[in-house]
Amino acid sequence: MLLEKFKKYIDDNFHLLPTQHHVLLAVSGGIDSVVMVDLFEKAGFNFTIAHCNFQLRGAESDRDEIFVRQLGVTYNKEVLVKQFDTATYAANNKLSIQVAARELRYGWFKELVTSYRLQVTSNQQPVTSNFVATAHHADDNIETLLMHFFRGCGISGLHGILPKQGHIIRPLLFAKRAELVAHASEQGLTWVEDSSNATDKYSRNYIRHQIMPLMQTIYPKVADNLLGNIERFKEVEMVYIQSINNTKSKLLEIKGNEIHIPILKLKKQQPLRSIVYEIVKDFGFEATQVEEVIKLLDASNGSYMASATHRLIINRNWLIIAPKQAEEATNVLIEVGTKEVVFSAGKLVFNQSTVDGQQSADKAIATIDADAITYPLLLRPYKTGDYFYPLGMTKKKKLSKFFIDLKLSKTDKEHIWVIESDKRIVWVIGHRIDNRFKLKPSTKHLLTISLV
Repeated sequence: MLLEKFKKYIDDNFHLLPTQHHVLLAVSGGIDSVVMVDLFEKAGFNFTIAHCNFQLRGAESDRDEIFVRQLGVTYNKEVLVKQFDTATYAANNKLSIQVAARELRYGWFKELVTSYRLQVTSNQQPVTSNFVATAHHADDNIETLLMHFFRGCGISGLHGILPKQGHIIRPLLFAKRAELVAHASEQGLTWVEDSSNATDKYSRNYIRHQIMPLMQTIYPKVADNLLGNIERFKEVEMVYIQSINNTKSKLLEIKGNEIHIPILKLKKQQPLRSIVYEIVKDFGFEATQVEEVIKLLDASNGSYMASATHRLIINRNWLIIAPKQAEEATNVLIEVGTKEVVFSAGKLVFNQSTVDGQQSADKAIATIDADAITYPLLLRPYKTGDYFYPLGMTKKKKLSKFFIDLKLSKTDKEHIWVIESDKRIVWVIGHRIDNRFKLKPSTKHLLTISLV
């Protein structure tokens, strides 16, 4: 009996879900979600129905909404409805309709479980729900597995749909669609049909209508075999993740917001492609880029490749994973009498005096001859082509060569700022002042700038 199998699946997979716990049920009005409502009701759960009207099928979308509202009346449950202008959202964000609908749907679900207060019919007490249940079933799981496999995926793509991901639960994954149809027939349930499910233009529908029936003629138990594979892949993935995490812990060094990896040590790892993929996938890099990343490991110093959010940079014997700078740095004018300036690298504190002083040896403090500078000073990021006369030297030196001597990485250089006076660099902040602005025996006015 489907109800007993349902209860057992709930106990096995959601053991922290007592019947008195409140659940949001995502209901489209199709047979799968209608059966889910009926099972939750018969199992004694407290729930509220949530329906998305994506307004993509005209009158049919409105029909579905009306049906779900009536379903709430039938089961004496509150129904929440959200209407989306899906087509506009897809166009504005350059998404396919399917992806747009998914983003809108799950975005609303997250909003409901984090901020919405539900008026529960049974006791009229406002509560929140920690879970949203969707009606994905075993056949959906098989289709997802095949879509991932044909498209190309890592080991995690082979575990199909998980029973629980964050606040989303899938309590029908144990059941095939035929079992849901049988339950609906036995209980006299009614539902609505989505006409888009009949077309093969969507990948999932093509697999459902064309590929699976064909495979069943060759392997009659193909559905059971694939479901068994999914369970085995889950266990294989557990072992795989344990191994990957162990390897990562030995390779990755966290330094601020960067990750540093010794190249020689990384290149010795086997299987290299899988390990490289597992390292870079969380930083916006795709599986198709793994070969390019491996080639980068033999590239010259300063070579890099970028994703939408991060860069992989070769810095001598290290591969550095660094986030892209969120925004362009802004130049700051510093007028006479300025006491402090806050910028992206910290805060500068200015002190002027006429007393005798000594050249500071602290790299975070610049002690300069105030009479040698011209206001306003300019605080700006270092740029290619900059040069100065390092303290103690009478010949100019390009900052790029100065940074090489300091063995600064590409990302270190991007965080370098300078103070400039009349187009002459006064201080490479945090490193060295310019020799032209050092204290001299004739110095009468002292300016101390501290980086704090």
